[in-house]
Amino acid sequence: MRLKDISKIDPLKRSVEQDEYRNESSPMNPPDAYSPANVENQPYENLHPFLQKLIDEHNESIKAINSFEEILRRIQSEGIKSEFDSGLKIFFHFLDDKIVKHNLKEEKLLFPLLEKRLKERGEHGSGDYIKTAVDLLEDDHIKVMQLASVTFNFLGLVVRLPDARSRELTLDAALNQGRDLIELLRLHIFREDNIVFMLAHKYITITEFNEMQKNCSMFDYY
Repeated sequence: MRLKDISKIDPLKRSVEQDEYRNESSPMNPPDAYSPANVENQPYENLHPFLQKLIDEHNESIKAINSFEEILRRIQSEGIKSEFDSGLKIFFHFLDDKIVKHNLKEEKLLFPLLEKRLKERGEHGSGDYIKTAVDLLEDDHIKVMQLASVTFNFLGLVVRLPDARSRELTLDAALNQGRDLIELLRLHIFREDNIVFMLAHKYITITEFNEMQKNCSMFDYY
């Protein structure tokens, strides 16, 4: 889902349903959130090339996130300047293109089978609607685009407001949303690399991964 489409969704809806997978794992509570579950970790070399590719894409995303964070830090101390335009455009283009394609690979190829395997093995929450870690990750994908849309629109609005106080308040809101976006992206990547991809390695066969890898090329045209 692209930024131009996600902006039609209410970007300020922040309530999150709590369940077993969400306890103490809010992006606003990183010390507990970054404590992985009891999942056997595998070195990169042991993973199927399909998972290795997703991890490689995460590493590229982290570079883009770090650059975006530095721009926000400079905006915080120096204010909005035209020299920041290029860096901001690069980040939002990266998110709207590379991260969207990455998320689609996960949602269309990996998540359906992984969710099936997790349910078969009882690795899910309780309640009327059974949820697995996959539900959490898919929620993250939506929230990332919502936060990105709010941050993008607020930053664009700052330079258009004639009133200094309004510009200050809007810039502060943009920076807060941007920092939330950065923390959510980092936490999401941590969860996938250290928990979900390890579960996928454990429960999905090489033949099934080969099929996923074969279908990856279809996302080059999104």
